[in-house]
Amino acid sequence: MWRISEMRTGLLTDLYHPDSAYISWRSGRNELTTFDLYTRTAPFGGAYVLVAGLELALDFARNFRYADEDIAYLSEIRDYDERFLEELRHLRFTGEILALPEGSVAFPNEPLMRITAPFREALLLESGLLHALSVSSLIATKAARIVQAAQGRSVAEFAFRRVQEPFLAARSASIGGCTSTSFVAGARAYRLRATGTVPHAMVQLFETERDSFMAIAESFNRYTLLLDTYNTERAIHTAVEVACDAQQRLGHTLAAIRLDSGDLHAVSRYCRRVLDEAGLPDVRIMASGDLDEQKIAALVKQEAPIDGFGIGTILAGGALGAVYKEVWYQEKHVGREARIKLAGAKTTWPGKKEVYRIGNYVEDVIQLESEPVPEGGFRMLRPVMVGGQLMPGSQPPISEIWELAQHSIARLPDQYKTLDSTEPYPVRFSQALQDLRRSTSEQFQRGGEVQPKE
Repeated sequence: MWRISEMRTGLLTDLYHPDSAYISWRSGRNELTTFDLYTRTAPFGGAYVLVAGLELALDFARNFRYADEDIAYLSEIRDYDERFLEELRHLRFTGEILALPEGSVAFPNEPLMRITAPFREALLLESGLLHALSVSSLIATKAARIVQAAQGRSVAEFAFRRVQEPFLAARSASIGGCTSTSFVAGARAYRLRATGTVPHAMVQLFETERDSFMAIAESFNRYTLLLDTYNTERAIHTAVEVACDAQQRLGHTLAAIRLDSGDLHAVSRYCRRVLDEAGLPDVRIMASGDLDEQKIAALVKQEAPIDGFGIGTILAGGALGAVYKEVWYQEKHVGREARIKLAGAKTTWPGKKEVYRIGNYVEDVIQLESEPVPEGGFRMLRPVMVGGQLMPGSQPPISEIWELAQHSIARLPDQYKTLDSTEPYPVRFSQALQDLRRSTSEQFQRGGEVQPKE
C-alpha cells in the first residue's frame, strides 16, 4: 500500500532542507515556528479544492526519522558536522498540526494545514506534507468535478496504468466520488469496490470476436463486453446474440457493454437501440477513452444513453501548486515574530491564523489566532497532532471521509461548482490580519528593524 510513512522518510526532502537545517543548527536558531500550507489558486479553472491526503500526511509526520543508512548517505554527499548528523539520527516531529479535515471544501489562500514546531522539524517536513496533500487534493478535486459532470451516472477510476501514485489516486478518487477502482491492490488497501471489463487483447486472443465474447460469457455469472476492438456497430449485434444464448443456456447475464472510442454520443444511441429491441433494456452502457469533465458534461447535455464513465489518464495530469510558507517565528525580541515573503501577488500573510466559515458558504474569514470567533463562524482548522502525537479521531475511515466530501460539495452553492467558474468564492482577511501584513511588510522592507515604541 502506498504510504509515505513506510518509505525511507528521512530522505523524503529536497536537498536544501537538510542544508538549511544544518545552517539552522550551526547558527543556533531553532525556536518554535509556524508554517502555512495552502494553494494560491483552485485547480482546473474551478473555484474550490476538495481536501484529501491528510491521513498520509500525518503518517509521514508521525514516522519521520533518519535510519542509519540515511545518515551514512547524507555524510557522503555533504560535509556535515558529525554532531549535526547525530541530532538528525534522533530527530522526531514533536510539534502541533492543525488541518482541514479530509473531505472539506477549501478555497485559495486558506491554510489547509498549519504546522508549529521547532524550526528544523517544521522545515524538514515540508516536501512530504506538500506531496501528500497537494497530489491527493488535486486528484480528489478532479474526481469531484467529473462526478459532478456525470450528474448521477457512476464514475469508475481506471488510472493505475498511467498515474504516478496509484494507491494515492485510488484513495483520492474515491473521496471525490468515484464508485469503484480497477486497481486491485488499491481496492484491497482501502476497502474500495473493484470493477473492470477486459482489455482489447482478450478479444484479440480468439479467432473471432464472437468466440471471445462467448468465452467471457461462459466464464462469469455477470459480465461486461468491450465492443470497439474492431467495429462497434457490428460488435453490438454479436454481443446481443451471445448474451441471449448465454442467458438461455447458462443463466449468465450481460451486465454492461463498454465503449472506448469513436463518437460516443452516436454509437451509444445505436447500441441502446439494438439492446432495447433485443429485449435487453437492463444492460448498462459504460464509456471510457480519455474522458474529462468537459467531454462528460457534453455527452450528458446531448442526453447520450450512457449509464457510467471510466476515467484514467486525466487523473494523472495537472498540479495543485500548493506552497509551504513560514508565517511566524518565536523571536527573543518582541515585535519580530511575524514572518513574510515580499513578492508582489505572491506576498504571504504573516501570523498564526484560523479559518472560519460563515453560515452555509456565505463567506470564509481568515484571521489571527488571537482574534475572537466571528459571529456565525465555524472553525475549519482542527488540531490533529499535539506534541508529535495523533489526536483521537484525526484519521477517520475513508467511508466517513467520503460522506463528508459528498456533504461538503452538495452544500456548495451552484455558482462555485460550475466547471469554468467565473465567480470566486468570497474569502475575507480580517482587518487585524491586514494590519499585521502591512506593518510586517514595512518592517522587513526596512531590513527587519523594529521601530521603537513612543
